[in-house]
Amino acid sequence: MAAMTTLAVASISAAVFCLPAEAQTIRVTILDQAGAQIVLPAAIRRAQQRNAQSAIAVVDPVGDLIAFQRLDVVRQASVELAIQKARTAARLQRPTAEIEDSINHGRTAFVTAGIASLRGGMPLRLNGKVVGAVGIAGSSKQADVDVARLAAAALGPSARTLHD
Repeated sequence: MAAMTTLAVASISAAVFCLPAEAQTIRVTILDQAGAQIVLPAAIRRAQQRNAQSAIAVVDPVGDLIAFQRLDVVRQASVELAIQKARTAARLQRPTAEIEDSINHGRTAFVTAGIASLRGGMPLRLNGKVVGAVGIAGSSKQADVDVARLAAAALGPSARTLHD
């Protein structure tokens, strides 16, 4: 039986290595600092328009912080919440409002998952792919969602500040 398993693994490996080089190349587009500098100012402008004192975090697709801004008079806890909301939206590839709604409708396992389950995190998409996320905290839940949504929309399909 052991010889049979070894033979199966060898034939699969051989098939993978026989592919042309182009077929083995994977292109991944992620948000870089220049892209974050499109999202961050859009969030700041929207927060100021709404008079929403906010902490704003922009992360890459795995949730690592790229850019951050804390507006005046923001509660200290909002700083970490904004980062957590962005990280959650990036890693789960969906708005954190969906997670909060799931909890409110009985999917309580999310509460113990170690993720931010509060509104205000929004994935950043380019050509349908999540390239990062933005997280907003510090104001009302509706203001956080509004600022996050507008910031995410600032990264339109014409943005050339991403790298692959």
